[in-house]
Order: sequence, then C-alpha cells, then structure tokens
Amino acid sequence: MKKLIILNQRALSNINPALLNVISYRKSGLSLNHIIGCSFDCAYCVRHFFGNYNMKEPAMVCSDQEAVSLLMSHKFFIPDVTPIQIFNRATDPFLKKVKPHLFSVLKYLDDKKLKNNILIITRGHVSQNDVEKLEEYKNIRITLLLTYSGIADPAIEPVAKNNTTITSIQTINAYKNKVKLILYWRPIVEGWNDDNDSIERALNAAQYTDAIVFTGYYHRPENADYLNSIGINTPTEDYARRKLMPFNLEQRILNKYRASGLNVPLFRKTSCGVSFVQNLPDYNGHWGVNELCDICPSEQKKVCQKHYKAPSTAQFQELLKKYDYDTKFIIDNGHIWTEGLGEEKRYHLQHILGYQIWDILKPHYKDQHGRSPFGQNINMELEMWYQKVKEQFYNSSSTKNG
Repeated sequence: MKKLIILNQRALSNINPALLNVISYRKSGLSLNHIIGCSFDCAYCVRHFFGNYNMKEPAMVCSDQEAVSLLMSHKFFIPDVTPIQIFNRATDPFLKKVKPHLFSVLKYLDDKKLKNNILIITRGHVSQNDVEKLEEYKNIRITLLLTYSGIADPAIEPVAKNNTTITSIQTINAYKNKVKLILYWRPIVEGWNDDNDSIERALNAAQYTDAIVFTGYYHRPENADYLNSIGINTPTEDYARRKLMPFNLEQRILNKYRASGLNVPLFRKTSCGVSFVQNLPDYNGHWGVNELCDICPSEQKKVCQKHYKAPSTAQFQELLKKYDYDTKFIIDNGHIWTEGLGEEKRYHLQHILGYQIWDILKPHYKDQHGRSPFGQNINMELEMWYQKVKEQFYNSSSTKNG
C-alpha cells in the first residue's frame, strides 16, 4: 500500500503548532504522533482541542524514521524504561492508511532491541494478519487497548453502527500470545452510556480481554460546543483539565461489574491495567494512592507493594540536578509535591521513580485522583488538608540544590 504523504511547509503552517510536536509526554507514556487526521468522527474527540477535527484524511508531519529518531534522542526517553504510546492523539493507528506506518515504527523500535512498554490504542479493524505481525516482534512489550464504550448512538460514535471494535477484540483474543489485550472502556458519560444495556455491552466485550480499564472523558468548551451543535446533551457546563467521572457514576460501574461475575480484572488507571497484563509493578506509582487499588487483584497488589519505594530527599535532589529541573519539593506519604515543573517533567520523574509527582497548585483529593471536580465531594475537611499542605510546602526549604 502506498504510504501517506508528508505535509509540505505551506500545509504545516496551517496546522495547530501543538500537533507539530511529534513527541509529547502524557501520563501513560511518551507519545509519538507524526500522523494527524482521522475518519472515525467520534463527536467528543480531543482533536477538537487542536482545531483538527475536520481533517479526515491522515497525513504525515515527518517520516517514520525521523519520528523514531526524535523519540530515541528525546531528553525524556530512557531505553527499556519509558512507556511509549503510538498515534494516540490525532489519528487511529489501525486506520487502513496509517497501519503500515504503525508497523514501520514498531519494527524500528524492535530492531533496536528495546524492551519498553508500547501502548497502542485503537477502535479500528485489527485482522488476524495484524495480530500475527505484532506477535513477531521479539523485544518490545505490546499492549493493545481497544477503545469500546458501549455507546449505541451513531451521532456520538459513528463506529457504533457496526461491530468493528467487538470483532477486533475477538480476533485479537483468538490469535494473540505475547501481545496483551485491554478493553479500554471509555468514555463513560452520564446520559450517553451509563444505562444497563450500554454497561452490559461493555462487560460482554470484556470477557475476551486480559483486563479492563474504565474512565470518563475530557469535557472542554471545544468538544462541548460541537456536541451541542449536533444536538448531543453534555452532562455539565463546568470544564476542567481532568476527566469527568462523577463519584456516583463510578460506584454504579463498580456495582455492575461486581454483579456481573466477570473474572477479568478491572482497573481505574491505564498504567495499572498495562502493568498488570505485562506482569510489572505500576510505573506511575499509584500504590501510593492506595484507595485506587481496592479493586486490583491481590497478586498485583503484592507486585506493586514489593517494588514500591519512596526516594530519599538526597535522591530526589540528585535527580532534579541531573535533569536541571528547578522546584521546591516535599516528599509526602505516597507522592512528592512540586511546583511549576509542568506535566511533562512531572511524568518524566514519575516514570523514573515509579512514584507519584504532584503539583502543589493541582491537588488530588482523596478518592478523586485524576478526576474533574464535577460530581465529587470536596468537603471542608479536604480543603483544610490542602491548605495545611500548601502552608507546609511554602514554608519548607527543600530545593534542587538542597
């Protein structure tokens, strides 16, 4: 099949600069995205945030080889350590025209004998031949995360009109060996797919997988405006940087899962699910936020607990010095408070240490880790806890230079 074109300078000048950043750091891994454009038309897509939703035909920002070189030489990349996500921002890796580039990138990485975790998120068509190709790689650890929400409304998810994702899940299950398979149950949104039928569809699909990760969706003005313009109701007009997953909705999901009798493990966090299927401790150190772990299998809890260790003040100072990161910090119970590092540097440190790195101005409240405030109970006790933490942080003297 003919490979995609590389956009010329004139075309690139009309693209949101954020999409030209081929390598970026997300919480689940260092993200490689040198192809933009998608034809799936999921109404809530994050491509709305970049003004790229109307680009249906995929195209390349740079070549596969250049993209891999940028990844390998990136200041955040650590061989065999850094988790890698491929084509997870502005396209789908299993679109017909994108797939050859996915395999090209994977071959480059595998030929370098890397053992990094590779996360491939898709809702597309995965064939028997695709699975057999993925099984051929000798070194990289591949996890396929098949996005399936149970949403039946084709106005929200046009792919709902067919069984493409379900068929892919069953095909992968039938032919995989080393490759791991996760049902990425997302987005779960009140009024869209929190009814019994939608939940049952998702749980039925999960029986063919190694694990389930469930989560909400990013609710911001850009995708909300589009959703409202096509007559889709959104759950709130409050917007936040973190995903919507109201407390009561999560409890309903957990209750339905427990009642189903399904023996496929359920996880709240992507890295937890990926680490479980790869038989590794969670690389994001969620063991330090232990209320997240109440639903995890007992054997996985043992794995995470065994490998979990807080760095000393001297060790963290040395790490900041090594990468020339400047921040005050306090090592707290299960996490380290920092200030002004930005997401990418925090995730970089987090994946090196397997220990949570938080920003003092973006607190995670108990039972609300990684959640939008919508539908959560932020009471006076939690606010008092946070004010006390801030006071302690700004009165401390820990810096990168000690």
